[in-house]
Amino acid sequence: MKTIAVYCSSSNNIPLEYVQAAEQLGTIIGAHGLRCCNGGGSMGLMRVVSDSVLQHGGEVVGVIPQFMIDNGWCHSQLTEVVATDTMHHRQETMHKISDALVALPGGVGTFLELIESITWKQLGIINMPIVIVNINHYFDPLIKQLELAVTEGFMHPKHGQMWTVVDRVGDVLKAIRETPEWDCNFKKTEGR
Repeated sequence: MKTIAVYCSSSNNIPLEYVQAAEQLGTIIGAHGLRCCNGGGSMGLMRVVSDSVLQHGGEVVGVIPQFMIDNGWCHSQLTEVVATDTMHHRQETMHKISDALVALPGGVGTFLELIESITWKQLGIINMPIVIVNINHYFDPLIKQLELAVTEGFMHPKHGQMWTVVDRVGDVLKAIRETPEWDCNFKKTEGR
C-alpha cells in the first residue's frame, strides 16, 4: 500500500472534532511515508488532511476538475495536481492511483464518492479496502441504510463486507491492512 485516497468535507464550518480527526489522519499518512490522494481542495477537511500529510513528510496528490482550478479552489502547495475534465473523471483517476479509500465526514460530495466506490467494488471495477471513519457516529444513518439494503434484499449479504467501519482515526491503517481481498464473482443465493 502506497497511496490512500481520502474523501472528506470541503466545508470550513464544521465542529472542531472533525478537524482534529482530519489532522490526525494526515499525520498518520505522512508519518508512515504514505501518499495521500484527495480532491485537491483548498478548504475544509480536505485542506487540513493535505497540510498535515505534508507537515509530516508525506506527499499529496490532488485530483481536481479544471473548472475548480479556474475558480481558485485548488490547494496551492500540493506535491502534485492532476487536472481532470469532469467530476466523474476525478473519481476514476483517484481510484486508479489509490490502493485504499478512506471516508471522513463530509457532505453530499463525500457521500457520492463513497457510495460510488462501494458500487464499483461490488461490480469488480475496483478491489481495494474502503474504510469509513465514523467520528461522533456521523455515518450511523448511512451505515444503517446500507445494512437495511442488505436486510431487505436489495444487496446480497456478502456486499455488506465491502467496507469497514472504524470509530477512531487511529484504527484506519489496521483496518486497511486487515481487509480481505474482495471477490465479486460469487454465486448469488436464489431470489437475490
